[in-house]
Amino acid sequence: MSDTLIYRDTPPTLLPLFGKAVLPKKVSSEGDIRLPELSAKLLYAKTSSDDLNQYERVCGFNPGNHIPITWPHILAFPLHLKLLTEKAFPLPLLGLVHLRNSITQHRAIGRGEVLELEVKLGGQERTSRGIEFDVNTTARSAGAVVWEGDSTMLFRQPDPNSKSSEKTAPPALEHYPNMVDINVAESIGRQYAKVSGDSNPIHMHALSAKAFGFPRAIAHGMWSKAQALAIMGQQNGWRSGPVKVSCQFKKPVFLPGTAQLNWREGKAAWDYQLLNARGDAPHLSGRIEWL
Repeated sequence: MSDTLIYRDTPPTLLPLFGKAVLPKKVSSEGDIRLPELSAKLLYAKTSSDDLNQYERVCGFNPGNHIPITWPHILAFPLHLKLLTEKAFPLPLLGLVHLRNSITQHRAIGRGEVLELEVKLGGQERTSRGIEFDVNTTARSAGAVVWEGDSTMLFRQPDPNSKSSEKTAPPALEHYPNMVDINVAESIGRQYAKVSGDSNPIHMHALSAKAFGFPRAIAHGMWSKAQALAIMGQQNGWRSGPVKVSCQFKKPVFLPGTAQLNWREGKAAWDYQLLNARGDAPHLSGRIEWL
């Protein structure tokens, strides 16, 4: 039986949750770890705020009558953090890896529209790398689903019983006809944290990132995705209407740095990738499908 936490018009306060996030959790290396069926709702989420204006600036979106497709993910972040720091959640929050993200927008959401947000944990799977699970978010307006987001997370816990296999070379990297260079400022992690609420230390400063094994701070994956969509959304070929945008996060973008947004336009879908400065390795890759 699932436990649902209900919030009316104010999401959970982030500061106490960050305090809980840094507390250690002992994870057994033996036995089957099962994630609880936790969920949370925010009944009246306001889509328009000063943070939205700053978010558009930080991610490169042009202000308009509709919110960016990635903004409901930001609105739901306090609910994500609440579930991932619950006592019943058996995994430590720090160290979780965001592998994939998929967003389906059934219709454009008006600026100032009030949404009901629901977040659930699910999709647990044991892989050779560890435990993968999904954080599923649904946004409703007047009872109808208008937006859905799925984030797949990884808790690294290699299976000692799995047979090791030789690593195969990745397929040759295909380059698409459209390219834009992106200069990523050293401060972008702090700028994004200010408007999103996500203050993970790996994104904030080089010193805090080194504590988690990174030589420098890295850009947030959802900032990279939002920046890519902001640029592609300003192209002449971009369409309105229902759309699904998926991506896989690969190599991190170290701060400061330069990346290349690379994409190709098709009749029903676009393929895109964010490459490193040399253009020989992807930071993320994804697909945009009009429904």
